[in-house]
Parts: sequence; C-alpha cells; structure tokens
Amino acid sequence: MTTSTTSARVIPAFVNTESGSSGAAILALQAAGGFQVTSLPPATLTSAIQSAVKDGAPRILVAGGDGTIAMAASLLIGGTTELAILPGGTLNHFARDLGLTANVGQTLDLAVNGTARPIDVGMVNDTVFLNTSSVGMYVRFVRMREYLEHRHAGYRIASLLAAFRILFQFRRIAVTLEVDGEERVYRTPLVFIGVGERELKLPTLGNRVARGRKGLHVLVVRGRTGGRAVAIGLNAIARGVGTVSRTPELDSFIVDSCTIERRHHGLVAVDGELVSLDQALHYELRRGALRVVCP
Repeated sequence: MTTSTTSARVIPAFVNTESGSSGAAILALQAAGGFQVTSLPPATLTSAIQSAVKDGAPRILVAGGDGTIAMAASLLIGGTTELAILPGGTLNHFARDLGLTANVGQTLDLAVNGTARPIDVGMVNDTVFLNTSSVGMYVRFVRMREYLEHRHAGYRIASLLAAFRILFQFRRIAVTLEVDGEERVYRTPLVFIGVGERELKLPTLGNRVARGRKGLHVLVVRGRTGGRAVAIGLNAIARGVGTVSRTPELDSFIVDSCTIERRHHGLVAVDGELVSLDQALHYELRRGALRVVCP
C-alpha cells in the first residue's frame, strides 16, 4: 500500500494491482498529489473501497479496467459517494463512452476539479453491469479467449483465434424472453444486452448510439447455423443494427427490464467477465443510479 497526501482535499484512490497499467497509475497519482493511494489485488480491493464509502468519502477514484470499475460501481449505487475513473484496462469501454481521454494529466485534473453527473447502470439479478451483458456464444468466446491468453497468445491474437474456433463449435440455446409482458421463445446462439442504445456498424462498432434512446438494448440473433450467425453479424456491421433488426434474422428491443429463462443455470458475460448466475435472469435499468465524474 502506498500513500500520498496534500493540504487540499484528499481523494481516496484505489488501484487494481492486477491491471497491466497499475504501476504507471500509482506513479501518476503520487506525482499529481491530492490522492491517498491504495494499491491492492481485486480480492481485497472491494473491502478497502467499502471502508472508504462507510467513512463518508464524498468522492473516490478507481484505476483499472471495466471489470474493476463495475465492481466499484456496485458499491456506490444509490449512495452519495461520487466515482472518478482512471482507465487502466485493455478496452476501457465505459470510460470511452463517458468521454474520458487517454491523457492521464487531464483525467486526474478532472477527477479533482470536475463535477459528477448521474449515469444509468444495468443489473442482472444482483450483479451490476455498466456496458454489456450476454448469454450464449459470447460466453464461450470469452472462455476460449481466456484459455488462449493463459497460453501466452496475447489479447488480440487470442481474441481472433477464439472467434475462429467457436464457429466450429456452434450451439444454440433455448431461451424465453419476456419483454413488456409479452413472452417470446427463441433458439438462439446469442442474446446481447447493452446499457443504452448500441450500434453495430463501423466505425462505431459497440459504442452507444449518439443521442440514442435510454434503456437496455436487447438483441437476439436468430441464425440457425454458425455461418448464418456470422453473416448476420457482418451484415449488422456493414449496414447497422437498425437495418438488420427489421429482418427475421435479428430482433431488437429497447426496454427498462426483461427476463430471460434458460433451461439450466450457467455462465453469463457481464462487462467482459464471466459470472455464474441462476437459471432465470432478470435484467433491469437503474436510471441515474451512479454519480460519475466525467466531461
């Protein structure tokens, strides 16, 4: 654990030591001043953040990737403590969506002097997600990618190899999706849920749609084969979800809540991490539940 204090307001700052940029984050925080820096592995970082919130910290900073930020957010929802972010992951989807820059100096200045605004978050059962959640083939993709990463393939190469391999292990799952009181039954390779309306068209692939609708964006692929599912995905990338969702191959909904019934409990992808959840998945949007410091 390392500590830095100044005469001005000191902001508790928490660094995930398992993040690849943790060393640089600690040095930047210490050099900036105004932060009380705590660097811990994820297993003990949670309790440290809980203690700061319990002690009434008006604002904390968390350095790490999307998974680390989501963990911290789960401890702050509904409370008064504000969240500042120093992006330190591979993709940093949430930070990018909020307009946080890669310039560390600007980000830390914002963390000290910026104002917080309310941000919508998603919940699946008791688990918070800030970006996306999915059921089906993406879960197998993440498992395969993690396996290949552990064999020193590197993130990008592991991602490409994993995407290629799951095409030859194509499976559909049976799900019952309840939307606005209407029950829909699918045999699908993939159900995707994003916080805020999402775009699957280049060059904004995966981003929130500019001035898009608020809510949970639910996408259900209806392809019957691996090749067909890939074709649907490529079509969405080329033409956009808005076009593809008007075909029988992809259903798209914007909702405040929905329920997914599966035949068995199992893994669900939540902000790129895999969690084991019950057979029934209840998704809901928590509007303005988290106060985040951002431009």
